[in-house]
Amino acid sequence: MINGLSVDVEDWFQVGAFENVIARSDWDRLPLRVERNCEAVLELFAEAGVTGTFFTLGWIAERAPAMMRRIAEAGHEIASHGWAHERVFRLGAEAFREDLARSRKVLEDVSGTSVQGYRAPSFSIDARTPWAYEILAEAGYAYSSSVAPVVHDHYGWREAPRFAFHPLAGSDLVEIPVTTAEVGARRLAAGGGGFFRVLPYAFTRWAIRQVNAEGRPAAFYFHPWEIDPDQPRVEGAPLRSRLRHYTNLHLMAAKLQRLTAEFRWGRMDVLADAERQRAVRLAA
Repeated sequence: MINGLSVDVEDWFQVGAFENVIARSDWDRLPLRVERNCEAVLELFAEAGVTGTFFTLGWIAERAPAMMRRIAEAGHEIASHGWAHERVFRLGAEAFREDLARSRKVLEDVSGTSVQGYRAPSFSIDARTPWAYEILAEAGYAYSSSVAPVVHDHYGWREAPRFAFHPLAGSDLVEIPVTTAEVGARRLAAGGGGFFRVLPYAFTRWAIRQVNAEGRPAAFYFHPWEIDPDQPRVEGAPLRSRLRHYTNLHLMAAKLQRLTAEFRWGRMDVLADAERQRAVRLAA
């Protein structure tokens, strides 16, 4: 089974953990490390013989156009992560529509590819934003991967389905939630990011095997800064945020090499197409 491999392309200072410490107005004064980190990710993927989806901030694409072309030329999918990592429920409907259009234009212009996928910053499509899917469909997006169907202090939509679903009646738009595992009545986040860095590798292996045994692909994600142990330290951030951000950065690359070798991986648009085909079979 082909699982979905994705990279949320943002730099070390743009993460949700530091949003109350580092102002967006300061971003242009901070050192960009995303290009060198993405080059390392591309090398890792090439060695493993896998392709994935790079959900990229428009802000990053505007400043690193050559990097976007290299990603696309390597056979990976370019998709949108919004413009400047603003959570959907804070934008509101009109600002969300503008954010989608602005980021998509830059991504397509610099990469020379068509952008069909979207991931909300911090998985911020949830029960508060029922209008978001209508706007995505109107804009012509084929799929979203913007839901974390768990309870979390920064994000989460516990009531959402665990696996890919069609959020709008009469629309081909597919939502692909990030992977979760189940232990009895408990649902656990298991789709990558900080959970992958902090928890033992065996947990992620078990979770992906559980999902695949249910006949469904896993949806995994990580960030380029997670393989960069030498990145600057944000000392003014809360202790919890610093622990989440910096723990096991030095182990991440090796864990990713192990993961990409052990399972089959592909782009997120491949998962979206497979879900549409599955829905047609079930309806027949």
